[in-house]
Amino acid sequence: MRAGARFLLVVAVVLAVAGPAGAQIHPGWFGSWRLNLDKSTYRPGPPPYRRATYRIERFASGVRVVYDMVRPRGGVTHLEWTGQFDGRDYPVQGVEEYVTYAYQRIDDRTYDVITKLDGRPAATSRAELSADGQSITTTTAGRDSRGVDVTTITVYERQAP
Repeated sequence: MRAGARFLLVVAVVLAVAGPAGAQIHPGWFGSWRLNLDKSTYRPGPPPYRRATYRIERFASGVRVVYDMVRPRGGVTHLEWTGQFDGRDYPVQGVEEYVTYAYQRIDDRTYDVITKLDGRPAATSRAELSADGQSITTTTAGRDSRGVDVTTITVYERQAP
């Protein structure tokens, strides 16, 4: 895969699904979440996925986030991330590239995330759990392989257990 295409794939994954992590996570984060494309914004567009879900669950001394996404032409991406919100890089499983997420807790309902591709920062995100615990909004900024600024606001809604 060309370097530019790899970078776009990684940024697309980050922009679509960045989520929270950590051992002392507020219980409202745990559960299953579905992307609401009508409430989400992709600049430039179009959205990299036509459907996406993720599940956040306790795992050992941290958290596991399982992502499932369907691309516009039907291809499926499955990713898993296990880590803590200690600001350290933890690898994402399910992509050929070496991608890490480093989560930093801001407060019970807010996390900052730095995504790295091969050790270099690729995007920054802020994930916020709504006051009613029914949605997660993630604002992500980065640059694509051409140096064009990319900004995405994704809204995920809680799914019934």
